[in-house]
This record gives sequence, structure tokens and C-alpha cells, in this order.
Amino acid sequence: MIRRSFIFLDRIGPKQEANIRKQGINDWQDFLEQEKIKGISNKAKSYYNRKIKEARTELFNGNSSYFTKILPTAEVWRLYDFFEDQSVFLDIETSGVSMSSFITVFGLYDGMETKIMVRDINLDLNKLKKELKNYRLIVTFNGSSFDIPFIRKRYQALLPNIPHFDLKHACIKLGLTGGLKEVERSLGIKRQNPIVERLYGGDPYLLWRMFKGSGEEHYLKLLVEYNEEDVINLKQIADYVYEKMKDNF
Repeated sequence: MIRRSFIFLDRIGPKQEANIRKQGINDWQDFLEQEKIKGISNKAKSYYNRKIKEARTELFNGNSSYFTKILPTAEVWRLYDFFEDQSVFLDIETSGVSMSSFITVFGLYDGMETKIMVRDINLDLNKLKKELKNYRLIVTFNGSSFDIPFIRKRYQALLPNIPHFDLKHACIKLGLTGGLKEVERSLGIKRQNPIVERLYGGDPYLLWRMFKGSGEEHYLKLLVEYNEEDVINLKQIADYVYEKMKDNF
């Protein structure tokens, strides 16, 4: 999808991009092959050609960081199909939302395997940082407002400088409102464990505290399962959202 996009070019907004496509220019190669494009001066066309060639080189070199500088935040979804196999679906659990709150769980999913790291159990920030360097795209639900700033506030150098696809904003565009669980229900996504299905809000922190206080593995297993299903379900939502956004493009 990114190779069908022109919105990253200077002074090209949604209307200008749509005008380009109306002229039968559907991707970067089409653009480069056209000598003239209606609504674009010869000087601008020459400049855009250089920027498209530059973007193409960076894309095929796997440098997704390049697009953090030029692609509008709301349009990061366009990178998803190209970097799907190098995406990390990320979700955290915390002790609250205040300045003194801390992260209890980091959950990662690469589309095949989950890695759930729990505070005071198996959370190793050095290993986590190394793991995150393997990816080219971060996918969250409401991460722009919560997860990403929360992580950066506490661990400034932990997250790599790669694009972030926030599913919540895309869901709202598609009429899917509410939190993650509401969106899951709207899409018919069900959690396997009825107990986990009923967990909300501060419940994961309560599970962490109960495990720390009692040492009972049952609470730890529920906490891990809760976060694990969060990140796995992000993949299902991302696949759905991407296809719908592409159809509406």
C-alpha cells in the first residue's frame, strides 16, 4: 500500500493524492513514468521523482525509520502490508496512570510467537531492547495516548525509532468505537478463558499484586494469559483494519 501512496510528498494532501490517482497513476512506478502530471509543475515533478526514488530505496533496504519523518501519523497503516512480517504487536500493563505508576507487564507478539515479560519475574530491559530492534513497525491499540508515552517516560531509550500503527484511530475511522474489548466483540473475537474475558481496567495489576503477595502461580498465569490474548488479538484487528482501509482507499 505504501507504494501506492503519495501523501508523504511535500504539499500533497488527500485531495491532491486522489487527483493523482484519478489520472491513472496508481503507484510510484506509474508516477515516475509520467512525463507530466496535471496539477503538478515540472519543477515539482522533478523534485517528487527524486523523493519517490529515495523512499523506494529506503523501503527496500528495510529502513522503516525513514517514514517516521515523512508519513503522517494517521497514514502509518499504509506500511502494514510491507512490514507485516517485521511488525511487533505491543501491549503493556501498569500499576496505574499517575507519574509514580510503573509497568508490570510488557507483551510482544510477532505474528507467530508471544513474549510476555513480567516485572520482578522475567523482565530484562536489556533483552527487551535487543528484541525490539528486530522489528520495523510497532502496532498497538491506543498506544499513541498511553503505551508509547508511558514507556518513553520511564525508559527513554527502550523503543526503536520506527513507525507506530495505532489501531484505535483506524478503528474509529471505520466506526469501531470503544476500548480493545469492545472492538474485539464487534469483530467476533472471543477470549478462550471466561475468567480472562471478564477482566478489565485495573484487574491485571490486581493479579500481579496477588501473585507477588501470595506466590500463587494461578494469578501469574491469568495475568500472562490476559496480556498474551491482548497482543494476539491486536494482529487480528490489524489484519481486519488494514483490509478495510485499503478497500476505502
